[in-house]
Amino acid sequence: MTDAGGETLDVEVLIVGGGLVGATLAAALAVNGVTVALIDREDPKTVLDAGFDGRASAVAAGARHMLQAIGMWAEIDPHAQPIRWITVSDGKVDRGAGPCKLHYDSRDVGEPFGHIVENRELRRAQQRFLAGLDANLVHLAPMGVERVVRRPHEVVADLADGRHVRARLVAACDGRNSRLRREAEIEVRSWGYEQAAIVGTLTHERAHRGVAYEHFLPAGPFAMLPMVDGPDGEHRSSIVWTENRDLADRAVELSPEAFAEQIHRRFGDTHGAVTPVGPRFRYPLSALHATRYTAQRLALVGDSAHAIHPIAGQGLNMGFRDVAAFAQCIVEQRRLGLDVGSPEVLQRYERWRRLDNTTLVAATDGLNRLFATDLPPVRLARDLGLSAVDRMDPLKKVFMRHAMGMVGELPRLLRAQPL
Repeated sequence: MTDAGGETLDVEVLIVGGGLVGATLAAALAVNGVTVALIDREDPKTVLDAGFDGRASAVAAGARHMLQAIGMWAEIDPHAQPIRWITVSDGKVDRGAGPCKLHYDSRDVGEPFGHIVENRELRRAQQRFLAGLDANLVHLAPMGVERVVRRPHEVVADLADGRHVRARLVAACDGRNSRLRREAEIEVRSWGYEQAAIVGTLTHERAHRGVAYEHFLPAGPFAMLPMVDGPDGEHRSSIVWTENRDLADRAVELSPEAFAEQIHRRFGDTHGAVTPVGPRFRYPLSALHATRYTAQRLALVGDSAHAIHPIAGQGLNMGFRDVAAFAQCIVEQRRLGLDVGSPEVLQRYERWRRLDNTTLVAATDGLNRLFATDLPPVRLARDLGLSAVDRMDPLKKVFMRHAMGMVGELPRLLRAQPL
């Protein structure tokens, strides 16, 4: 973009980072009358033209409610596979799932637990939806941010093309390596795992019937997640295979035939013969949690505030829950005619989100450590626990509501209610 001669754009909220969380936050605010500037380094055309790369995300029921409430879900729904059943099991490579399993049936809660959606389709849907919000949204992309200055009564961002954005508040949606978090001197607690996640897509002979599988192995969980059928009617699933880092390095380089054999060893014949399609990705696993979510005129949203182990598929959904709480805080403050960047509204947002996020960070870390232990007494206790929960319907429903992101003090958007 060309230099605009130092022009200053005035909005209420500046969002730095246009990924899945940042774009959703921009939409949630703009549809409720808040003026927003969304700054993204990535070119929207690149997103719209993206080819299939095999990556997919789980959108929990609560997050889907929010996307429905703001009007975005209609763009996503044709590409979203409902999760109607979840099967959790404990076992060993070459032995398949153990006899003790935990089964969740979405009919017990009245709606799908969530949906699996290709990341490229999520991003495309967001871009199409944002394009219709130009009355309240200025989407600057591709665009870099040279500097963000936070003052007692305003925030001013200097853009790469010479323009400036003035706002009441800045939302940092710039990821786990957030520059805005560092500049605000917000510390994080972080730790790594001796694991990496291998992510990709498979086609398979038999229909998945909307079942999501999570099979716990000593090296980490192996998840098989249902996707919508491909363009030629082929049955597809997304895998998230957690493995020791050195083995993960080798696994992503295997031939398609050898890779399929490794999948068969871990998953068995449930889906019939499997064939890897598209690229495979390897991600070293780590976790982090910011010691605070706010500073003067600044809020951390999504991965800038927290990042967790993928054992429960809740990372993106934590970010979406941040969006729902943040949007409600801002919209309600604005309707009262009060400053949307005041310390009071930021404190409310942090209080609302910290307990849920802290609980999930600890729970996913603990689950990974528990199921990575293959000592016979520990494994016996795990299997007995799975069997016990499977027989206790009230407790199962509590766990199902957790998987759906539908517990605690829910913002209105997560209940599919407008702001």
